[in-house]
Amino acid sequence: MSKPTRRPTSAIDAAEALFQPKKKTVAPAVERPKVPHARELVSLKIDSDVLAHFQAEGAGWQDRINDALREAMQSRT
Repeated sequence: MSKPTRRPTSAIDAAEALFQPKKKTVAPAVERPKVPHARELVSLKIDSDVLAHFQAEGAGWQDRINDALREAMQSRT
């Protein structure tokens, strides 16, 4: 007794195999850190003059941008 092949051998079987529904895999959810006030690495596009303004004062420019964004966030509430 021969084993059935995994691949279709006829053109009709191959064509029908293309239209069979595929099982969808669900990607695991991204969990956020549970540590309060944890920082997260992101990519952010800002205008070059805004970046130059914050970098002009030297090191810590990312913290200054974060502080400015936090201040803007709190002023809206």
